[in-house]
Amino acid sequence: MANILVVDDDRNIRRVLAASLESAAHQVTMAESAERALELMASAAPAVVVTDVRMAGMGGLKLLESIKRLNPAMPVVMMTAYGSIPDAVEAMRQGAYDYVTKPFTTEHILRVVARALELQELRAENKELRDKIDSLSEPEQFLTYSPHSRKLAETAAQVANSDATALITGESGTGKSMLASYIHRLSPRKDGPFVQVACTTLSEHLLESELFGHVRGSFTGAIKDKPGRLEAAEGGTVLLDEIGDLTPVVQSKLLRFLQERTFERVGGAQTIKVDARIIAATNQHLEQLVKEKRFREDLYYRLNVIELQVPALRDRPGEIMKLAEHFAEQAARTHHKPAHSIASEARDALVSYSWPGNIRELRNVMERAVILSRGETIDLSDLPDKILATPDKLDHSLTLEQMERRHIEVVLEQAMTLEEAADMLGINVATLWRKRRRYGLD
Repeated sequence: MANILVVDDDRNIRRVLAASLESAAHQVTMAESAERALELMASAAPAVVVTDVRMAGMGGLKLLESIKRLNPAMPVVMMTAYGSIPDAVEAMRQGAYDYVTKPFTTEHILRVVARALELQELRAENKELRDKIDSLSEPEQFLTYSPHSRKLAETAAQVANSDATALITGESGTGKSMLASYIHRLSPRKDGPFVQVACTTLSEHLLESELFGHVRGSFTGAIKDKPGRLEAAEGGTVLLDEIGDLTPVVQSKLLRFLQERTFERVGGAQTIKVDARIIAATNQHLEQLVKEKRFREDLYYRLNVIELQVPALRDRPGEIMKLAEHFAEQAARTHHKPAHSIASEARDALVSYSWPGNIRELRNVMERAVILSRGETIDLSDLPDKILATPDKLDHSLTLEQMERRHIEVVLEQAMTLEEAADMLGINVATLWRKRRRYGLD
């Protein structure tokens, strides 16, 4: 049962609609004008608004615009005469959930309202899940412990102020989803949902249904209409993770959505318009996939309006210990253990390791170390064997110059002053100052 706000300047239509909706156990609030409907929005708290397009005074399109300003996620169903289809099309462009043409049957209006309520339920479930996650753990942060990461965060903050599609690239585990969440939290859409879709975990058919929804009977097991993740993200942001794995069919539908912000559910004929921002992430080289004809070139350019590259952890060694300390503190709080320091031998091993799993691997290693440690210090013996099994600790793919840059960056992060860093390196301050300038570490 839900409260439905019915808006029409024709008394008879209001009564017919109310009787139809009440027959399905809904509560109905009626308004004879758009102005009265706006007055009732706060007190009635409707789940769905059903309104005529053409009314005396303020029209339905103006009412739709006002409702969307008050509550962008509110489903609004427009009623229009058969000869006024252009009005309905315009309403859909402005964010209406659906429209029905007069005369309509009771079954038809109930079916449309039921779909709108399903969408509201999906959004409510999504918000409840996000609230539960937030109550159990702190939001993932995009941590900035180096000049490069700070620059990346600054660029992301600029991107957040626009609605442009962003493409985040980088190896698995580098923090692409954290960066996407960071962009969402800084954007005007921050109060809307942040919906993540893992493109690698579902088959083509299931992914298409997950993204765009489906109608009843469209495939075996589709026992009722179901809104997709795009509809659930109305007014918010969708992160499409590992987008390089999309199949050609899904690529085509996504391209259309990016161009027109419209789509049809699987097996459906009704065109749905959704206001949701797309952020894509991938650990693959999309340009190479385009050359191999495995990824649409037009979709690539639609996605790559702004590209943000997240470097591998091994390429930012100066951040390793700062991140390790942060994850150790986080793990200690989660597992109700005292704060931990990190022994010097363990610090050397952590900095020297190549971290093929990037930040995700470092977080897991530090959580394991906190759990296994017997005291308040993480020792070398608390670290996994794979980190200890590399005696020379050197990445032989690096040039001597790259190794020097990496070593200086690590020391600069550890030292409190330039004088202390120079002393640790065994050079004078003037030489260190020149090397900082040369390697862009200032």
